Amino acid sequence: MTFPGYWWLITWLFFLSFSVILMYLAPYVIEPLFNTFTPIEDKSLEEKIRHLMDKVGISITRVFTMDASKRSSHGNAYFSGIGRVKRIVLFDTLLKTNSHDEILAILAHEAGHWKKKHIFKRLAVMEGLALAGIYIVYLLVQGDMLTEMFGLTDPPLYAKLLLAGFLGGLLSFFVRPFHNWYSRKHEWEADAFAADLTGDPTAMARALIKLGRDNLSNLHPHPWYAALHYSHPPLAQRVRRLLQ
Repeated sequence: MTFPGYWWLITWLFFLSFSVILMYLAPYVIEPLFNTFTPIEDKSLEEKIRHLMDKVGISITRVFTMDASKRSSHGNAYFSGIGRVKRIVLFDTLLKTNSHDEILAILAHEAGHWKKKHIFKRLAVMEGLALAGIYIVYLLVQGDMLTEMFGLTDPPLYAKLLLAGFLGGLLSFFVRPFHNWYSRKHEWEADAFAADLTGDPTAMARALIKLGRDNLSNLHPHPWYAALHYSHPPLAQRVRRLLQ
């Protein structure tokens, strides 16, 4: 069984479109299925958030609290929405354990990701890799390399796809460290942006310490393990750089 020469491009466009649509729909359709979102009650904090975001040109529609505590003590905050108009979601666990300055520092970090276009850069890299991967699968399925490599005689299409997926899993082991390095680079940049925006690097350091405590982070992972598997720099290194 063979496919038209352009099926790999159609497949990539389908997954790209699905990813973008999901980014738009998730905050309004999917996330409310699992958590309850309520407008933040602390209007003083909301006003500080809006003022901080105005400095970097981000327009805030609403600030919500999410009932994350019903599942864990994990604390977090995030933006949703594509473009300069955002809504902000704060975990209720974050509000219980962090001061206003610390919450503002965390949001300044997220604003740094947006201001430096980290999300779009990562999306571009991931979609570029996906396009290359789908094209390679197309070449493998159309040719006889898989048949010769695994000593199979006239395997069906499904067997070729399974073998291509197996090889892709092996290849991803070598690609992942570069992806994690790229992610850690963005985290360093966002930390520096937050420190400059708020003018209070110690608030960001305190927030990171509390997040690490609540999330049971490993403060001192082995350097090689962190290099291979960590998408964020180790907590102790981030705090040390902020305090310096």
